[in-house]
Amino acid sequence: MGRYEVIESMAVADCALDIEADSLDDLFVTAARALTELMVDPAGVSADVEREIALTAPSLDLLLFDWLSELIFLKDSEQLVFTEVSVHVDGSSPTRLEARLRGAALDPARMTLRADPKAVTFHQFAVAARDGGWRARVVIDI
Repeated sequence: MGRYEVIESMAVADCALDIEADSLDDLFVTAARALTELMVDPAGVSADVEREIALTAPSLDLLLFDWLSELIFLKDSEQLVFTEVSVHVDGSSPTRLEARLRGAALDPARMTLRADPKAVTFHQFAVAARDGGWRARVVIDI
């Protein structure tokens, strides 16, 4: 499983993340997990809502940007957060993503709410193959 690190010193009103994973699929799963953990404590989220998402973008970095933006959109439009995520990424051009998500509607009575992400930014945004795996840097406007 991939790992992520919150970079406290990069931005004041934003949250910067460095994400590392062994595969593209894992990179996108780990990025989704990091975003969810910014929003809520996952321990309080049941998995009673399911969604499937398919995205296409001209490049991997734009696909990751669109993926995280879609998760923020679902939080804003349907009040949904997802703690169980499986993703398949096709890195050929155009890049494609198919994901299956399980989670729940936001409920302050059952969940510990954290930050309220507004958007993914392009500030220092990067995705790259590195040391036999993948790495991304993502800044989220909170």
